[in-house]
Amino acid sequence: MSLMKHQGFRHLWVAQSASQFGTYVSRVVLPLVAATTLSATPFELGALYAIQSVAFLVIGLPAGVWVDRMRPRTVMVTADIVRAALLASIPLAWWAGALTMVHLLAVGLLLGFASVMFDVAYLSFLPALVKPENLMAGNARLETSRSVPQVAGPAAGGSLAGLLSAVNAVGVQVLCYVVSAVSLSRIRQEVLPVVRERAPMLPEIAAGLRYVFTDPLMRAVTCCSATFNLCYAIASPLLVVMLVDELKQPEWAVGALMAAGGIGGLAGAMTSRMVAQRLGSARVMWLALVTCMPFGLLMPLSSSGWGVLLFAVPWFVLNYGLILYNVAQISFRQQECPPEMMTRMNATVRFLIWGVLPLGGMAGGALGDWAGARTGLAVAAAGMLFSALWVLASPLRTMRELPAVPATA
Repeated sequence: MSLMKHQGFRHLWVAQSASQFGTYVSRVVLPLVAATTLSATPFELGALYAIQSVAFLVIGLPAGVWVDRMRPRTVMVTADIVRAALLASIPLAWWAGALTMVHLLAVGLLLGFASVMFDVAYLSFLPALVKPENLMAGNARLETSRSVPQVAGPAAGGSLAGLLSAVNAVGVQVLCYVVSAVSLSRIRQEVLPVVRERAPMLPEIAAGLRYVFTDPLMRAVTCCSATFNLCYAIASPLLVVMLVDELKQPEWAVGALMAAGGIGGLAGAMTSRMVAQRLGSARVMWLALVTCMPFGLLMPLSSSGWGVLLFAVPWFVLNYGLILYNVAQISFRQQECPPEMMTRMNATVRFLIWGVLPLGGMAGGALGDWAGARTGLAVAAAGMLFSALWVLASPLRTMRELPAVPATA
């Protein structure tokens, strides 16, 4: 049966698509609210970016234990409602003449907390919703719903801000999260909390950490993903600096060149299942990194004029390989992990691979100030390439397909 004929998966896909569109619109709209409405300083804009990732460090590990004790769908619906209410407070405060930078930072912080809970529950919900043999196809379709907003969201956010004003454009994000909550509420299949004797919080967190780091395959994939994300976060603030300060590109060109990465991610999501079938679902993980990441080393060589192709083409290829890797590694984690450990495993992995983002962002800014954007990008690109060593040094290097039977606890 086609996954889109599966009632539960179809509603999950709609919810994911709406949620992701709102998230990527916010990446443009919230900074625009800060810059145009509140006249935020560069430091305040940086704080707004970083504070949305702090939640992964603060509750990344206990979130798995909390979600383990609740119904995942209820957690996701609640998180959507909370995010919609938080964002709705921005235009309401502005209309009342009470909007401040502190308010915006508080919204960003709480949005991050709600998103952590949603993500941990969402990653644990899919394996219970579809059969194991459909996980690769399901994750590929869900990655597509992430990649399309990655291309369209920023452009839509900028256009809506210009048409409605940045503050009023926040209403579109509110609508997206409401659509997500309604769609999730229509899923008839429910996943019950894991039934076991309730243990103290710290031993539960320790069990998740122990599982991730004692399983050689899970450890390799997690360390690879964390290393890659750290280097990707280092590169992120330097990309705009490179385009604006070094290449002197206008704003519309910056948006178009950055969108090349989203298009690459979309292509990766659409072809991931076919590539995995041809290369092997395990082999594609390290091959995607080894073959695509070297292109990132060309980006510091880009220049104005036709030289911008040395930015756009490698950025496309790099994100294409990233999504191929992501679809494979998420499917691996969901297939390898026993059900009773799923939420704690996902929380541990999210803590490790997303908790490095604020650290990478700060490191990227410091590296750019000290050595320049080109050098910083070269260092980040090399790190993304070398992240594959974690997988190459593990038993995954000799496997063609992912393990078919979940590991035992």
